[in-house]
Amino acid sequence: MDEIDVPPFFLCPISLELMKDPVTVSTGITYDRESIEKWLFSGKNNTCPATKQALPADCDLTPNHTLRRLIQSWCTMNASHGVERIPTPKPPISKTQIAKLLNDANSPHLKIKCLQKLRSIASESAANKRCMEAAGAVEFLASIVSSTTVEEASSGDALSILYSLQLSEAALKILIGKNGEFIKSLIRIMQGGSYESRAYSILLLKSMMEVADPMQMIRLETEFFVEIVQVLHDQISQQATSAALKLLIQLSPWGRNRIKAVNGGAVSVLIELLLDSSERRACEMKLMVVDILCGCAEGRAELLEHAAGLAIVSKKIMRVSHVATDKAVRILLSVSKFSATPAVVEEMMQLGVVAKLCLMLQTDGENKAKEKAREILKLHARAWRGSSCIPKKFLSSYPS
Repeated sequence: MDEIDVPPFFLCPISLELMKDPVTVSTGITYDRESIEKWLFSGKNNTCPATKQALPADCDLTPNHTLRRLIQSWCTMNASHGVERIPTPKPPISKTQIAKLLNDANSPHLKIKCLQKLRSIASESAANKRCMEAAGAVEFLASIVSSTTVEEASSGDALSILYSLQLSEAALKILIGKNGEFIKSLIRIMQGGSYESRAYSILLLKSMMEVADPMQMIRLETEFFVEIVQVLHDQISQQATSAALKLLIQLSPWGRNRIKAVNGGAVSVLIELLLDSSERRACEMKLMVVDILCGCAEGRAELLEHAAGLAIVSKKIMRVSHVATDKAVRILLSVSKFSATPAVVEEMMQLGVVAKLCLMLQTDGENKAKEKAREILKLHARAWRGSSCIPKKFLSSYPS
């Protein structure tokens, strides 16, 4: 193939490779189906890559049979040069076929067969996933997840397929808007389901909350946060942990969600995780959540009640990243401003927190974290300045 001149109009404008399944969009430009589907559906773009013109939301990909036959003929003519003939592509699934499949699944046995077929269809292409959504598969799968009479295995299968569809914003909003019933179903699965089902539940919840409006986020119950925290505690998978952290970052600032998360045990679990945390991004997100939760008195109280709370936060300063340092110092500033009893001030000295802040002031340059460190030291200068716990080499940098 490297030694053969391929006609330019046989090449996909996106991948610049020989098209195997050429399809034409409404702008008249032809692309290889796999490339344009990835552009439109996975990348969530809504323009024609070549012309930059807007494409409709339900953009039809029309098979270019004439061009495909020309490419196949060209492949046959160049077989002696090692060119393999591209096979005739399998036509994509239609909404009618999906609808019939769903309508026929009217018994437990047929539902299981339907789920197997839907999984297979979804795995074939992004276009099939969009077709399944348009044909009503989302509502069908959601009803299985929500049913209390369906076997756990079937519910788990429906949940995994639902997540794999990479649902549109409109579909996610429909799931949220079912009077909160679908969210309650996911909570129920997280309370007693398998690790795999719980992981899919948290991943789907993350996608749903990304499109939720403020009132929907404010109405979430404490048990919702309890289950998010439990996923963090159980360390089901790296992906599930990341989704749980992002959920807490997104939801905690709204209404009384900070307090709900604290009551769900978030602060103590995050401190325990920080004790063993070495991966940079994960550590940053954990500190980010603790910082948000320390914005309320309940969160600060939980941090101070944990024997390792102040120590582990201080330990992350200047050891992980600039972001982690900033979040750790913000946490210490919240404590110093609003929860610094004489006992807490003394504990910060004994644990080396003050020495660590003094060390920050000796570093080159100025940044927001350094300004916050200086502010903390000034807040309790009377208690700390003359203490023998501060190494003499740090006293020169102590703010006046």
